[in-house]
Amino acid sequence: MLDLNTTLSNLLNDQNTGWNMGSFGAIAEFHHVAGDTAPAEVSGLQQATSRGGVRIDRLEGVTPVAYETLSPKPHRWTQAVSLCLPAAEAVMHQRTVLTELGPDANALRDTDRDAILFDMGLGQFQVDFCIRTADAELLGVLRDSAGQSLFEPGNPAMGAILKAHPHRVALTRLGRVEVYQMIGGPDTGGKSPEGPHTHVLPKLLRAERTHSANTPIPEGLVPCCGVHPQNPVIGRLGEDKPFVKEAFEMFQALLKGWGPEDYLMGKNAAWSGLHRGTAATEVNEPTSRIGRAGWRNGIRQWRVLHGNSALLSDWATAFDRDPDQTDPENPGH
Repeated sequence: MLDLNTTLSNLLNDQNTGWNMGSFGAIAEFHHVAGDTAPAEVSGLQQATSRGGVRIDRLEGVTPVAYETLSPKPHRWTQAVSLCLPAAEAVMHQRTVLTELGPDANALRDTDRDAILFDMGLGQFQVDFCIRTADAELLGVLRDSAGQSLFEPGNPAMGAILKAHPHRVALTRLGRVEVYQMIGGPDTGGKSPEGPHTHVLPKLLRAERTHSANTPIPEGLVPCCGVHPQNPVIGRLGEDKPFVKEAFEMFQALLKGWGPEDYLMGKNAAWSGLHRGTAATEVNEPTSRIGRAGWRNGIRQWRVLHGNSALLSDWATAFDRDPDQTDPENPGH
């Protein structure tokens, strides 16, 4: 039986684990950067660096859901644990206009607690997506624009935000993620900086979804925090890397404890068929969508664990072919 508090505490002290809070289209991510100071032992479920931080304030009522999803690249898969609450407990303020909230008394660092927090007004179900600043010039623009949508034509606030690079703070019923680095855009060469960063994607916001359709969150639950232990085949910057068996086995333990039953049954059925040497023409893939995802990832993982073979190639040709089940590899988008 996995203990949630102990598991999260261990993962917070693992510099290869990433974290995020947000929604489908507005997300704040916290990652350690290779070469930065290793995580420090701290009280409570939190971790911070000079680039950003995360804190989990609540575990009561949380349902952890571990899952693997299909990558567009057939030799990969993605993985995560979503910390979920019932919808009625997960809902935030859903403000739709820029709103001043006052000093951020609950900031991770003492030095940020006098800075002023503004809800950006993105209207998302499970996250209040905010910015925080003590910059007098930016504060003036934000206060003049309060009560308006950031996306209203002629509103100068978004341009001022992109120019000033204030802290971004994602607040959920479970805690917060803070990002201190620059906003990805013209000042960063069009790329998000390595490590903690945020994405606000208006096209996805308009979908008004709490999470991707390919994320197997049980009905009635809403993901409020994403946990991303080290992926065994994908590196920190999205590159391919040699298989890390220890990372694979660690996540399989989380999946066994917190994963969807249909997914586990699908993957185990694929492994069993491959182990027996059963021809692809003699087996049937699962009927459920989540079961088929487990089946397909089972084929991919069997290749990494046992090497390629004519049998495996036949299985991959027959079954690993559905592009509609794949997700982008950026978690939470």
